[in-house]
Amino acid sequence: MLRHLSIRDFVIVAALDLEFDSGFTVFSGETGAGKSILIDALALALGARADASVVRTGESRADITAEFETHEQVDAWLDAQALGAAADDQHGGTVMLRRVVDGNGRSRAFINGTAATLAQLREVGEMLVDIHGQHAHQLLMRPDAQRELFDTHAGLSDLSALVTRAWRAWRDKVQAVEHAQTRDRELQLERERLAWQLTELDKLAPQPGEWEEVNAEHHRLSHSANLIDGVQGALTALSESDEAMITHLGSIVSKVRDLAEIDPALNDVLAALEPAEIQLQEAAYSLSHYAQKLELDPQRLAQVEKRVDALHSAARKFRLRPETLPEEHQARRQQLAALDAAADLDALRAAEAQAKEAFIAEAKKLSKARAKAGKALGDAVTTGMQELSMKGGSFEVALVPLPEGGAHGLEQIEFRVAGHAGVPLRPLAKVASGGELARISLALAVIASAASPTPTLIFDEVDTGIGGGVAEVVGRLLHQLGQARQVLCVTHLPQVAARGDHHFQVAKTSNGNGGTISSVTSLDKASRIEEVARMLGGLEITATTRKHAKEMLAA
Repeated sequence: MLRHLSIRDFVIVAALDLEFDSGFTVFSGETGAGKSILIDALALALGARADASVVRTGESRADITAEFETHEQVDAWLDAQALGAAADDQHGGTVMLRRVVDGNGRSRAFINGTAATLAQLREVGEMLVDIHGQHAHQLLMRPDAQRELFDTHAGLSDLSALVTRAWRAWRDKVQAVEHAQTRDRELQLERERLAWQLTELDKLAPQPGEWEEVNAEHHRLSHSANLIDGVQGALTALSESDEAMITHLGSIVSKVRDLAEIDPALNDVLAALEPAEIQLQEAAYSLSHYAQKLELDPQRLAQVEKRVDALHSAARKFRLRPETLPEEHQARRQQLAALDAAADLDALRAAEAQAKEAFIAEAKKLSKARAKAGKALGDAVTTGMQELSMKGGSFEVALVPLPEGGAHGLEQIEFRVAGHAGVPLRPLAKVASGGELARISLALAVIASAASPTPTLIFDEVDTGIGGGVAEVVGRLLHQLGQARQVLCVTHLPQVAARGDHHFQVAKTSNGNGGTISSVTSLDKASRIEEVARMLGGLEITATTRKHAKEMLAA
């Protein structure tokens, strides 16, 4: 749960440090005092979008830090992200989220003092806080908002996402069929072109590295006469003539060896000459071995020249480099196979049918789960409506079938309501008045929150449009919710404020420089009576309003 909130230079808040506890905490104050600004600041620390307008006038940056107690899911996430807090008395069991926004609108995010992304802030924030805004009841007019709220409450978000992916896969297959049908003639011409090219290349059958090999062989064969003459001349000079180098060098080595026996100083000369003699002998051997395989082969030369010409002609025909022919051969084979597959309407239609079956199978699972969850939510909200002065009213989650299904399943989620007994159920957007819509929205918020594992729940003026006895019921419901969770509520209703376990008053004052700042005060028993009396009676607080405030707080 939220333990501490620190705000610096945010909108009209100069500096603020708040400590929070468990239970039901309320924020009250005059209209425009900045009650919702606190929620906006916390939302910023949880990864909400920001711009330069959030920086207090005259300051260079806004800085918000929120400290939360962690739970197992958050601890596991922090470990996986390598963002775990230090294991000491100061940070043990807590996570600190910080957001800094400068005057140019640029922002930085930190988790436990380590730089983080906004996506990471939002991800961990969703595990820590659930915020119900003051315009939530207006969102209920939208069908997509109804579906999202229902699936989230029922724990069907993952299954719904799976259905969406299956639907998209099916639509991709449908588009592939349509594309193949419209491009049938185009594909046929392209296929014929590739088939001709592939036939030509199949006949040629170019091999990897062949161009380099046949060029080297052609060069060698075309210079065979020069090679034979050169090799034979080298052999003659080395070992086969009367003045052969090996014979002559051998005689010199023998003489130096005899002289070295007389004067050992010549051993260094001998050591240089003997390896030279050996190397000349090895060279003569290699040349002799090479000469035995070397011969003029006009027939082979003609074959190689023909192959070089064939490869060169094919490369010129296809506007390629000769050495790339093997790769292009394989690429055209793959392209033709892909076109054959694309032109195979029967195969494409079969794939489309299979994808549709997969979508319908997953969508039916979702429909079955929605039907079960819809009944439970309808009963729960109907019960809540009775408590919120809508006696005899009822609520239903209708699953309206879609003939072909859609991205979110085989049905559209539609909230239907009857304001009182004897009235048929009709779509919520068409029949609910402003007050009824606010009460139904609040009932949904409380019921959905009760099923959520999020430890901190925030209600930002969700009681707008509610008053009288209904307000007392709302206060009681939120207080009951606060017994299991940490609940923070911005309210303008004394009946709700009186139910709080903790009470903060938000006030707006002048800073002496012509500007305005917002401050927050934790109320004790006496000051709380004054605040509830103000909420009851307005600017003029009388003994009667104070008495009524005491009675409400005592209750």
